[in-house]
Amino acid sequence: MTYQDKLKAIRARMIEKNIAAYIIPSSDPHMSEYVPDRFKCIHFASGFTGSAGTLVITADFAGLWADFRYFEQANEQLKDSGYELVKLQVQHTPEYISWLYGKLPDGAQVGFDYQLMSMALGEEIKASLAPKRMDIKNLDLLDDIWEDRPELPADQAFLLPEADCGQRFESKLSDLRAEISKTRADVHIVSSLDDLAWLFNIRGKDVSYNPVVLCYALISLSVVTLYIDENKLNAEDLVLMGERGIKIKPYNDIKSDIVQLGQASVLFDEKRSCYEFITLLPSTVNVIRQTTPLVFLKSIKNSKEIENTHYSMIQDGVALTRFFKWLEENIGKTKITEISASQKIKAYREGAEKFAGLSFASIAGYGPHAALPHYTPNVDSDLELQPEGLFLLDSGGHYFYGTTDVTRTVPLGPTTEEEKKDYTLVLSAMIFGSAAKFPKGTRGYQIDGIVRQQLWQQGINYGHGTGHGVGYYLNVHEGPQNIGPSNAAVAVDKGMITSIEPGIYRPGKHGVRTENLVLTVASSTTEFGEFLGFETLTLAYIDTSIVLSNLLLPAQIDWLNSYNQMVYEKLKPFLNEAESAWLSEKCKAI
Repeated sequence: MTYQDKLKAIRARMIEKNIAAYIIPSSDPHMSEYVPDRFKCIHFASGFTGSAGTLVITADFAGLWADFRYFEQANEQLKDSGYELVKLQVQHTPEYISWLYGKLPDGAQVGFDYQLMSMALGEEIKASLAPKRMDIKNLDLLDDIWEDRPELPADQAFLLPEADCGQRFESKLSDLRAEISKTRADVHIVSSLDDLAWLFNIRGKDVSYNPVVLCYALISLSVVTLYIDENKLNAEDLVLMGERGIKIKPYNDIKSDIVQLGQASVLFDEKRSCYEFITLLPSTVNVIRQTTPLVFLKSIKNSKEIENTHYSMIQDGVALTRFFKWLEENIGKTKITEISASQKIKAYREGAEKFAGLSFASIAGYGPHAALPHYTPNVDSDLELQPEGLFLLDSGGHYFYGTTDVTRTVPLGPTTEEEKKDYTLVLSAMIFGSAAKFPKGTRGYQIDGIVRQQLWQQGINYGHGTGHGVGYYLNVHEGPQNIGPSNAAVAVDKGMITSIEPGIYRPGKHGVRTENLVLTVASSTTEFGEFLGFETLTLAYIDTSIVLSNLLLPAQIDWLNSYNQMVYEKLKPFLNEAESAWLSEKCKAI
């Protein structure tokens, strides 16, 4: 079937079900960023492969609501699909709701698969459409037309050695129950896969790039039930779970158990639980809506997690050093494309003893493609790298145990003055953030202003956030903290690992981004209170050959020289003589 054929089939089903509009979100029952193949519904229906967006279909219009990160990609992938791109004005906002309210007549029915919509968003849709007496309906209109739809993944899951987790399951459970008690809930139902992976010290391969396993948990003050396909666990792990007091039930039994909750007070994270669950609850249940305490507990890395992450950074730094040495020595001599460069850095990472997979699809952009912040090359867009201009590589890996995310932009030959200036300004912004000292309790949007200040002085800005949390051998995008312009009521606290990744993007010309991961640490205590700062974790040299020193403060030049010297000293023991000599030259002071 072509995408237009699929669209016709969906509309035929809408007529059968008396549905005026059908919504297809980019999610799964766990509200994941990356989803198993079975739930790649937007890709199946329209051909769009971006990780965020929403399809809305009516009798005479079909559109993809997506943000600026995907405008160019969507325009390319939606050609001849029957869908049009609708550009979001505000990122992460369901603007299609007001569009539906204005377009549909009174009493119209709107359908979507309740298990693929968050509780918060499902309730927002219902409430927003209610003034026109519109109703919502639980429907999966894709299943009948999706031939050979993938089954749920059946890969093996595994328990981590608790010595490498830094905290035993029983201790984590005790901390969680203390937080549940503060909410006055009797039961906490958890759907978010990374939170469950952290709590149970379990990992899997059910979702690309995220080492998680499909499961749910129902946690009371006396009972812990994990809903998982027990065939995913070997006999030894099942015994261990039994010894830890964990009751194992089939994955889908969570629904029937929700129906039987009775008069309990139940804690849900409404942004990380599916809307279907709220529709299953008996009317006698008291619902408490609050971010799961696991998000906050997980974000503060313990000493073992930090220690292992440091070692992961060494392994990643070695791979990056070998890649950039290879790139410099082969550019202009061997055909290198964006895709082959992505494959090469993957191969170097795979050579690490503790490598456990990529943490996301590499963003490898040459020239104008680097101006697309979330660009991933494909066979149709794949550019050959030339010995001139800038190449941007945003990549990362998982290791036993730790997760990395790093961006470097490097010159491949002669560069323009504009490219040099943009490169230096981005570097300056990253250093401002990395060197920042701030009072305990400071939020991400305050640090965001510190990072962007020099760019703003030049009349320059970038449309994405400055930083996101990163998990411990877990999701590369983790909350609750972020560094960005939105006023998120979360402090960047001691023990959190966060990225700092400013950029400058000039469409059709070039893009620059430099990214390190940092650990929030104690800085000082004065008469004005406790101050925090950042320890840089990433170990990848920063190219200085095109830095315009007059755009940097003396303290920033000192920071840059110290950083590159640290990279060299920490990586040298793991490099051969030629690699060490090459890196030494790259890390010379300016």
